Amino acid sequence: MIDAESEIFSKIAADVRAEYPGIYLTGEHVKSPPEFPCASLVEIDNSTFRNSQTTDLRENHAVLMYELNVYSNKTNGKKSECRAIAACIDELLQRLGFTRTMLQPVPNEADATIYRMLGRYRAVISKNHTIYRR
Repeated sequence: MIDAESEIFSKIAADVRAEYPGIYLTGEHVKSPPEFPCASLVEIDNSTFRNSQTTDLRENHAVLMYELNVYSNKTNGKKSECRAIAACIDELLQRLGFTRTMLQPVPNEADATIYRMLGRYRAVISKNHTIYRR
């Protein structure tokens, strides 16, 4: 298995924390954020890219899918805060070679007063961690 999750998260986290110093940023799913604003970036799929698999089933590339959740509980401006953080992370992921497959507001089931945005990103990565936009 090609595993670059820690490397990808670390690159994104460093830049996001520089832009939003107080953000709670995690690489795990968050049901109820402990702090705000909050963003989670989680690898939700890592599957073999069959077109480059060898005849002896060696993996040369993998298809990655990342899920982004951004949360804000501001009394005023929570939508704009979520959108700004999502836009920042979106740009960083696209610079790495990911393609956004969706980004939309979704109801926050745990607490309706929290604004939430959900995004998904896809890329193909090689065994030496080169990311290709596909």
